[in-house]
Amino acid sequence: MPRVNEEYYENKRKEILDAAYRVCARKPITSVTMNDVITETGFSHGVIYKYYKDLDEVIRDLLIRINKSNSFVDDVNKIFNEYGTDEWESAIRSLCDLLADNMIKTGIDVLKISLYSNVFAVSEPERAKRIAERLGDDNLSPLLYVITSLNEFLIKTVNDGKLDPAKPISNILQFIIVYYGGVENSYVFSECYDSADPMNKYDPKKMFSLMADSVILMLKGDMNK
Repeated sequence: MPRVNEEYYENKRKEILDAAYRVCARKPITSVTMNDVITETGFSHGVIYKYYKDLDEVIRDLLIRINKSNSFVDDVNKIFNEYGTDEWESAIRSLCDLLADNMIKTGIDVLKISLYSNVFAVSEPERAKRIAERLGDDNLSPLLYVITSLNEFLIKTVNDGKLDPAKPISNILQFIIVYYGGVENSYVFSECYDSADPMNKYDPKKMFSLMADSVILMLKGDMNK
């Protein structure tokens, strides 16, 4: 009987998170309410609050589920295990290819939720911070895992005498985060906006290939440092 109760409990939570996912893919998180989620589930208020005490708990578990289902930790680790510090250029290019492939595979709905989450962090920073703290270190977004792993790899590459970066590694990592966000936003807009103009369509593979070129240049020459 306890096992049945546990499965029933988890299934109900899954139904609630499925509903929250559909709502958050349709409208910005800043405008989502608990009533939206309740209406989407078709459950009563009493049922929902039996499993979640507030909307922030729902959002937290939704983000955890999205991060886990779109994690590519093994692929990232494989790249850094495959390439030594003397093959750092190949590692950078493989990593950028992985980011492009994952962005395409993830799907527009998840990317829209990511975009909405960024707006949420700007418009309600304190609330967003509380939710982020509830996520914990074990639920890093895939991008943050990439950045953390790349930072360790580049420091090791410098220590091995294979690199003398033109710019501080911290600045290069910030560039990657900002560039990634720009590609993600542009890709979502281009996919959601029906336009016949090819200039309004973004190909993540091409964009991340350009990012690889830029990062390698910053890591290579002195660039007037």
